[in-house]
Amino acid sequence: MFGIEALYPDKIIESVYTFDWEKAAKKYRGVIFDVDNTLVPHGAAAEQRTVELFQRMHQLGIKTMLVSNNGEKRLKPFAKMLSTEYIYKAGKPKKKGYERAIQKLSLGKDEILFVGDQIFTDIWGANRVGLDTILTEPVDSSTDEPQIVVKRWLERPFRRVRDKK
Repeated sequence: MFGIEALYPDKIIESVYTFDWEKAAKKYRGVIFDVDNTLVPHGAAAEQRTVELFQRMHQLGIKTMLVSNNGEKRLKPFAKMLSTEYIYKAGKPKKKGYERAIQKLSLGKDEILFVGDQIFTDIWGANRVGLDTILTEPVDSSTDEPQIVVKRWLERPFRRVRDKK
């Protein structure tokens, strides 16, 4: 997908913790997640509810993957707690990190959902490689770094779902 449409998510949700994963499991066999402010506040360790969410998804037969611009020092222990694979220093919104995640999941793009909290990195990149996308509200926007605060302000016009043709 190219052009401005690539900035719009397919769906917007309040939280990954209130989303209907049982319903999603009927369509998707894999889910790729951003980490900071998608699953936990920026820089935080995996919480018990995050561990339980990933356990539930795995029980539903959904493969999971973390894709983050963070380094391995941040991602490796986080992913280990969730029993999931990860791609660190993904370079989002570049396609390469998403493409590596798709390859590691060994699923078709139509079987994978991407979930993130930022439009200009998470959603834009995932849309450009052809994944279905969900934009979630930030877990705790007060933990955002200054540049992300600016990006969130610039993202406001794009905080609506993409028109399906």
